[in-house]
Amino acid sequence: MSECYQKVKSELQQMKAPGDAVETEASEEQLSPALQSSVPADVPTSRRDISRSGINGRSRSKSRSKADGKQVSDMKSDNLREKATNRVSNEQHLQVKGTGKILRSKCAANGHVESCPGQTDGKCEDRGREDGSKVVKKRRTVTVDISKAKTSLEALKLSIRELKWKEFPMGRRTACDIYWHGVSFHDTENIVSGQVNKFPGMIEMLRKINLSRAVRTMQELFPEEYNFYPRSWILPEEYQLFSTQVRLLKDNESTLKPTFIVKPDSGSQGDGIYLIRDPADLRVISGSQIKQAVVQEYIQKPLLIDKLKFDIRLYVLVRSLDPLEIYIAKEGLSRFCTEPYQEPCQKNLSHVFMHLTNYSLNVHSGNFVHSDSCSTGSKRTFSSILYRLASKGVDIKKVWSDIIALVIKTVIALVPELKVYYQADIPPGKPGPTCFQILGFDILLMKNLKPFLLEVNANPSMRIEHEQEVSAGVFEYVPSPVDEEVKVGVIRDTLRLMDPAQRKQHITSNMGAGSPEDAIVVEAGSDEKEGLADSLPSLCLKQVFPKYTKQFNYLRVVERIAAIFLRFLGVKGNMRLGPTGFRTFIRNCKLSSSSFSMASVDILYIDITRRWAGTLPDSREAGMCLQAFIEAFFYLAARRFKALPLREQVSSLLEVCEMSLEGQGHSEKPRPHRTHAHANLTSAHSSALPMLNSPALMRRHQDHLRHHPLQLSAKGNTDN
Repeated sequence: MSECYQKVKSELQQMKAPGDAVETEASEEQLSPALQSSVPADVPTSRRDISRSGINGRSRSKSRSKADGKQVSDMKSDNLREKATNRVSNEQHLQVKGTGKILRSKCAANGHVESCPGQTDGKCEDRGREDGSKVVKKRRTVTVDISKAKTSLEALKLSIRELKWKEFPMGRRTACDIYWHGVSFHDTENIVSGQVNKFPGMIEMLRKINLSRAVRTMQELFPEEYNFYPRSWILPEEYQLFSTQVRLLKDNESTLKPTFIVKPDSGSQGDGIYLIRDPADLRVISGSQIKQAVVQEYIQKPLLIDKLKFDIRLYVLVRSLDPLEIYIAKEGLSRFCTEPYQEPCQKNLSHVFMHLTNYSLNVHSGNFVHSDSCSTGSKRTFSSILYRLASKGVDIKKVWSDIIALVIKTVIALVPELKVYYQADIPPGKPGPTCFQILGFDILLMKNLKPFLLEVNANPSMRIEHEQEVSAGVFEYVPSPVDEEVKVGVIRDTLRLMDPAQRKQHITSNMGAGSPEDAIVVEAGSDEKEGLADSLPSLCLKQVFPKYTKQFNYLRVVERIAAIFLRFLGVKGNMRLGPTGFRTFIRNCKLSSSSFSMASVDILYIDITRRWAGTLPDSREAGMCLQAFIEAFFYLAARRFKALPLREQVSSLLEVCEMSLEGQGHSEKPRPHRTHAHANLTSAHSSALPMLNSPALMRRHQDHLRHHPLQLSAKGNTDN
């Protein structure tokens, strides 16, 4: 070997000596204090920035070839020395803004930065080998079945690759950690472990009629808290009530001309929605086929941007039902109409591009603008709208706190029925997966910035591309930057929250969680994403429940009623309460008396069950559904505590029932009932309860509507 080569070899051995910064690739390298202090606090941590820095690191860390015995010049020896010294920078050190933490990572062969899997509070969890060297502890790769993902597939793939998890596009014979379904819980049958991104019954609960019924129940108990949902009528069963109220309104104030919007029960993407000004214009009752639908008051004074009506699509993660966990995405989409807004009149009722904000409708308008910018075009980020409102002096923290309250209250209204569906598909003690789900909340801001709930989507679109006509009649899918900015972040953060390795620790740490504040606080800063102003929401998922349990837990009254209902179902997997179970409920809670005999109990059960069977034509299961049980519970509460308001009546009866059942456990279970067991009950007792016919049971709701006739329309939709 030459003298020059020996010199270089000696220098390299000195740099590899113990105590120096250069170690093997499997070893953990530490920055000197001087280098750590030189790392800027605002190093960007976005995906593109990390990739860029990884490429730079790769160019500096190419492996050196072995010596081949040839002569090396003094200049080459200097280059080798510089390369060896620069190996210290082969690891990426990122300081997370606002946390004081340093994230350490290494450049992979492809130039991307790989974070330490066991990293906790800036440190890696290492195991020592027998020879004393360090090795990074590896964690098991999370597996995701994406064979049923459908339209969310592209965003899901991007998220999985970013997390370095393993996807199975064609499914897997052995169990996966997460199953990502595109439609419902039943997309894949016989799942006995893991996690599924759909709840049983969520599609059914978020149909227009069931959502309206759930919110209406809460409006009866908490009218002020649930005034964010437009007054609704269920058709065709409430057509006469709707017609009567509209006629009375016009008779009292002839100048008022309210507008109503009709939505098919199971419609989606704006299909079948239309506006009317008179009940006679309803299409659902014309012809021989009667279609189920919901008719609602039309909000006539929405907030306008650029003279256009728009709505907000926010993504909400329900991570668990028991305990209830809710997360809301800090970023959402704003979807604009494509025709300048005018208050509805007979001439413009059919102008869908003016009144309906649905993307699937407006995309076919010649005025629809596809934009690569998040703050222009017909689809924008919600943060761009908030930024614009903030520039005009609007308190956007108040807007956000109102939206958070709306989301929590809506989910609380849905939970009781969802628990019934859940136990029907996954009974207690039976092997099965846990569930989570991303929901799409469609919210409209009124001119006074009050949010109104339009609907909730069980399967919000997660498509991150849109169709573009490249030539006459020829379309292709092109990327949508706005959709990718919002939706990939939502899916990625959802997967992170559902990581099996983190979930158990998270549940333990959140036991007893709750915010001590009296009001919802929206943080001004954000440590999840850089690049947006501190006063605006960033692309991340924020926990809102159980964080704000103290503010909203008092609303969970119907959930307590559902717990009693589930206790007396009797048969695992059943969703209907039989007559034996209802009798057992009355007896165990000590609700019968000399003036309310068991014969009267049977008549109450028969009357309510038969009427609800008529309103649920698709149901194949006989018995009393949860909504019918809630109605019976309200009747029993009003009968026992006549002098109190309805909310206090229900709360008082709940206390009576819960105290009676406390300590009983399941010592007295109802016997499994036959499908038509209640048919054996004689109708000879019908005279024992003359007030329990259908009109009497509906009287409370009808009186409430008559005493509050169309307040939103009468006030121009500005004061609620």
